[in-house]
Amino acid sequence: MSHTYTLSDFDFELPESLIAQHPASERSASRLLDGRYAEFANRTFKDLPSLLKAGDLLVFNDTQVVKARLFGEKPTGGKLELLVERVLTNHEVVAHMKVSKKPPVGTELLMSGGPKKGGFTATLLGRWPNVDGPLFRFKFSDEPHTLMQQHGHMPLPPYIERHQKTSDAQQETAEDKAEDERRYQTVFAKHPGAAAAPTAALHFDAGVLQGLEAQGVSRASVTLHVGAGTFQPVKTENLAQHRMHSEWYNIPPETIQALADCRARGGRVVAVGTTSVRTLESWAKSGLTRGDTDIFITPGFAFQVVDVLITNFHLPKSTLLMLVSAFTGFEHMHALYRHAMAHQYRFFSYGDAMLLQRKTAHVEV
Repeated sequence: MSHTYTLSDFDFELPESLIAQHPASERSASRLLDGRYAEFANRTFKDLPSLLKAGDLLVFNDTQVVKARLFGEKPTGGKLELLVERVLTNHEVVAHMKVSKKPPVGTELLMSGGPKKGGFTATLLGRWPNVDGPLFRFKFSDEPHTLMQQHGHMPLPPYIERHQKTSDAQQETAEDKAEDERRYQTVFAKHPGAAAAPTAALHFDAGVLQGLEAQGVSRASVTLHVGAGTFQPVKTENLAQHRMHSEWYNIPPETIQALADCRARGGRVVAVGTTSVRTLESWAKSGLTRGDTDIFITPGFAFQVVDVLITNFHLPKSTLLMLVSAFTGFEHMHALYRHAMAHQYRFFSYGDAMLLQRKTAHVEV
């Protein structure tokens, strides 16, 4: 009989000291917990090529994080912050708005001081995609990507506290700003549109990629523009009542071909990060190579594409922890997290990684 999991099953106590506030000294210097088997092995990310086989296919998410965090004020002078989730057509964007009192529809917000001070305007058009949603639609006074590049800040996750304590963007230290712009971005980021990094891919550098190539491991890319909703904890005890956020994805024809070739040669599909998993499994479920997905992967989900997963350590009660649990097994997931905490692994976006295989076989080694 299958077990019905509730939100409480995905809670755990994490010491605050294990939440990484800065990246490792170099990308591949992160630790890697090899959790494929019943006996765990503590490694470093540089070891990854030796843990995969010739014929395997690594699938990366090549989304690029945009400087989506923008500061401004209402005409009355009240401060506000926008976090852009996606860019629409006609200079319109969809964004979260952090403000003490929501301005009425039609209000022209002065961003970065407004046009008189070298900034721009953002006109509030209403909520998106419906009247009770958490997101708002705005029309910018110029091309959104250009404005974000000029005035925006990297949208680090809420648990990186040095970033969140920056109530005024100007207080951000030049050192932190430079580090985040470089390191909260993968080395193969290509398509702008994400409000958060696909964090498992942050560990890859030229040395690891060369090692994988030498090992005979192939590479392919998908694009999923990660939204800030990825950090939202689930609030309903009954998981079926959770409303999943929606994200845009695309799988190019050459990746579809690479997946077919991998299967034909008996290789394994290795997803780099939960966003790659969600993209590939959305395609398998819907048959659509591009579009919006709100797929919610929980224990009992039948994976059709992904065999091996590289992922970071996720927040308690998060949809990502549920995905990992579905992939590797509920008890196995909890055992991995207990091991990681006991061995002082670093957690979340700037933290360490795990290598997992799809449950069916956590064989003894």
